[in-house]
Amino acid sequence: MPELPDLQVFSHNLDKVLSGKKLKAVKLENTKKAKDSPAAFRKALEGEKLEKVYREGKELRFRFENDAILGMHLMLHGKLYYFEEQNTNKHTIIELLFEDGKGLALTDFQGAAVPSLNPEVAEAPDALSKEFTLEFLKEQLAKKKTAIKKILLDQHVIRGIGNAYADEILWEAGISPFSIANKIPAAKVKALHHSIHEVLTTAEKQIRKEHPDIIAGEIRDFMKIHQPKKTHSPSGGAIEQKELNGRKTYYTDEQELFE
Repeated sequence: MPELPDLQVFSHNLDKVLSGKKLKAVKLENTKKAKDSPAAFRKALEGEKLEKVYREGKELRFRFENDAILGMHLMLHGKLYYFEEQNTNKHTIIELLFEDGKGLALTDFQGAAVPSLNPEVAEAPDALSKEFTLEFLKEQLAKKKTAIKKILLDQHVIRGIGNAYADEILWEAGISPFSIANKIPAAKVKALHHSIHEVLTTAEKQIRKEHPDIIAGEIRDFMKIHQPKKTHSPSGGAIEQKELNGRKTYYTDEQELFE
């Protein structure tokens, strides 16, 4: 599943190519996950100029000149493809065709990717937003008696962090993923807050450098511990794997356990 750094790059590249174009047609090909009808998508978006593509949490957002917003959650297997005039991609969920003939298709062979019209504004702060302060993180962790990794993945607490980057963040902060959230000392919470920003922004830069025009897929080859083929961290710790809430978790004994 593409995570925050991937989506940051996707949104930048989509904005660069598509913003300023007028939408000629929108086709909702798979209605299984969409709350609105194909007609509602057409009424809200067709004939409107695309103003901006950006990321919110784990979603891509397309804002049009009339303030209508198209959301796209790629889920596990969703992919985006450009096309010219005619979309020939299989398993299309939704397609956008602009007046200049440029098109964009969202596909998913499982049919799980979610297009949405005017998605609700979430209360939880995005992991890279100015609202996600150290004080906010301290307050949230003080309330929780669950494993810290579970908190990082909870989109109702912090938006945008996924499984792979949660492992990378916790390793960078030196905190075991199995640590109880409200047992983590203040100094380590501060290290965690710093690591969240550092790991996510560094990953985005790495993806931009190695895959400057990417709009689909996930790039993981630079990760330090969330790597099935790696046996040791950069500092020499043996990488262990364990299930946590149904998710494969990578960690080392270099990470301190607080319980």
